[in-house]
Formats: sequence, structure tokens, C-alpha cells
Amino acid sequence: MHPFPIDGDGYIRADTALSLGFSPQQLQRAAAKGDLDWIASGVYAVPAERTPEAQHRFEVMAATTSPAVAVSHASAGVVHGLSMLDADLSRLHLTSATSDVGYKRTRRHVHPGPLTPDDIVQVDGLWVTSRERTAFDVARTSTSGFPAALAAFDSALRTGGDRTVMQAYGAQPRTGVGVARRALTFADPLSENAGESWGRAQMIEGGLVVPRLQHEVFDDAGTFIARTDYDWVDENGAIAMVGEFDGLGKYLKYLQPGEDAQDVIRREKRREGRLQDLGIIVVRWTWADLKAGRVVSRIVAQMRAIGLPTPPPSRPNPALARRRRSA
Repeated sequence: MHPFPIDGDGYIRADTALSLGFSPQQLQRAAAKGDLDWIASGVYAVPAERTPEAQHRFEVMAATTSPAVAVSHASAGVVHGLSMLDADLSRLHLTSATSDVGYKRTRRHVHPGPLTPDDIVQVDGLWVTSRERTAFDVARTSTSGFPAALAAFDSALRTGGDRTVMQAYGAQPRTGVGVARRALTFADPLSENAGESWGRAQMIEGGLVVPRLQHEVFDDAGTFIARTDYDWVDENGAIAMVGEFDGLGKYLKYLQPGEDAQDVIRREKRREGRLQDLGIIVVRWTWADLKAGRVVSRIVAQMRAIGLPTPPPSRPNPALARRRRSA
């Protein structure tokens, strides 16, 4: 058990520890032994099991910010609770209102402005870029391109972001603005997580008809059957096929008291059987399928089997192929 003082935010701050008689060497030795986690310069914490987002938020909240230097990009996305795809959490991202040149350090990436008062908000005493500015910055700078841009905008809209404000950012000539503009035209708050956004991005890039999202299905007696991730209708407007993204987070989200993931999986299988009883084709995919780029081919195969219109064959997208190889 370490003897160091912990403040109300869960941090062990070197200046406080030193004022109580501890030495810098004691803190350094504790960190070297793994008794403390290094968070930022002069800031430590008790080791704990944390998701990458939770760990990064811990690091972000230890930062010193001002209206002139605000947390931004993926770091601000974590603060706002955005569901991001391939977010760069290797560094603390900041934007400086007073600099037109950015720079990177081992644990910090300072982006150039501009940064106006309308671009920033305070969250838990921390100056961060607004939800809309954050989503737009993530969308235009992500190395994962269109899918990551779509995920950022979907999440921003789902959590209360203003589409009009984000569109205004698109009018400014910035790096990556074209990708961001295109993604924003397809953004939908009904997409529930980054995995669902990535699947829809692959459909869009593959030329598929954009499916309806989160639609409720009832049987002929009016009994609720399911709320599906995606669905496609036939020429009569009846649901012919649904798509389901099977992410672990989804199963955890639907856990009921006393259940584990296997209980949710069994319930999902019963739900799928009831959809099939209605004559609806169910297509499922996982993170591995998204990474391998198998989603569109799987959907198209089922569409052809049941007579839904499919896009004409197209030449491979080089950018998409590069993302698959790097995944």
C-alpha cells in the first residue's frame, strides 16, 4: 500500500507529496516498481484496470489548459464521450489559439489554431474544444479517413451536437475538409457506436443503398420482435433483410441483472429465429469482418439471393485496401 496523498480527483500530485515530506526519488521508485502510474509531469495515480479511453481521460484531466490552449481532437473526443474509430490516444492533443504551427512531442501533440471563444467549452474545469469542433477536427485529421470521420459525426449528433455548426466548420479551408464534408452528409445520430458507423461506411463506399437504422420490427399480431441495427426493404416496402453488428460492447450493454454475455448471446439467437420466422434474412458481422473488409460482399451475396438490387461491380478502392492491410 503506497503512503502518498491522493486528491479528490484521484491523482497523486508531486507538489503535494513533496510538501508533506516525501522526496522525488520516492515517487520515482514507486512508479518504476509499478506501485504508481505516471500520468503527466508531476502527476501519478494508483494502478488500475482501465480502458484506453478511461486511461486517456485520466491523463487529459491532469492537463493544464486555458482559453488559449484547449484540449482538442481525440483527447477532447474522450472528454465528450464520443465513440471514435482508431482514435489516436498515444498523445495528449491540444490546440493553441496563438500558434499557426503545430508540433509533436513524445506525449503531446499541439495543433495550430485558429481557436475562437465559440470553439471552446469548459468540462469539469478543463478547457476543451466544443463537441462540434472536436468531431470536425477528428473527422478531418484521422488517418482512417471516411469511416473514422463518419463515426465521429454520428457520435457527435447522437450526443447532442449541432449539424449546422459542424457544416459551418466545413466551409473553412482546412486539411482534410473534403473527407469531413462528405462524411457529414451521411452522418446519422441513430448509429449507436463506432462499429456500426464503420459498417455503414463500408456500405457507402461499396455503393450499397444506405440502410434504415434502428428500426423496430413487429409480427403480424403487433408483438415487438426486435430493434435492428440496419434493414433493407423490398419493392413493396416490407423488410427483406436486416444487418447486425456483433460487438462485445453491444452484448455488455444489454446485460440484465444476474446475466453474463452468454445469456445475451442466447437471447440474440432467439431474436434472430423470430426474425427468420417472419421471412427476414439476418446478416451478421464482427470487428474481424470489418477489419477484413468482408461486410459488403456478405451483404451483396444475400441481396442477390433474395432479389434485392445490388450495386454494379466496381474497381477496388486503393485507400480502402491500404486501411485493410494496416488494420
